[in-house]
Amino acid sequence: MATRGNKGKGSGGGLLQWLGLAFIVILVDQFTKVLVVGYYHLGDSSYVTSFFNVVRAHNRGAAFSFLNDASGWQRWFFIALGCVAAAVIVWMLRSHPGQKLFSFAMACILGGAVGNVIDRVLHGYVVDFLDFHWNWLAPVFSGGHFPAFNVADSAITVGAVCLILDELLRVRKS
Repeated sequence: MATRGNKGKGSGGGLLQWLGLAFIVILVDQFTKVLVVGYYHLGDSSYVTSFFNVVRAHNRGAAFSFLNDASGWQRWFFIALGCVAAAVIVWMLRSHPGQKLFSFAMACILGGAVGNVIDRVLHGYVVDFLDFHWNWLAPVFSGGHFPAFNVADSAITVGAVCLILDELLRVRKS
């Protein structure tokens, strides 16, 4: 089994495999956002189920619209942060390509980060469209609506969960 310090390919594949996964995340993310921008105006919403709508929302800030109402500097800050994160992730993928779970997590985060950077460069904001809502969320979120998000945000979340799992499994082995 490859260790994090092993630069060999191991059983997990090489750098190109993980960059390919990140590229797929970017393609799916951008394709879904093109559809939303093409078919919805800002604020439009379509009922899908009792707990899910497709909406068009713009987020100039970070997660949960943090800094959304700042004066505009946040656009460039988050573009720079995303670019730095992408460079660090590619370096980490080059260093540990044989670690399947770790590399999968990093590729998901890379694809999500780049997907949102593309939005910030093209539009000045991130296009969000997945709107989940449940009554039990009402004490925390207005009307029980979890903040709208997108495929890139989902990939980043999946990646973060996989990173935590990878670390827990690594600690458990040692």
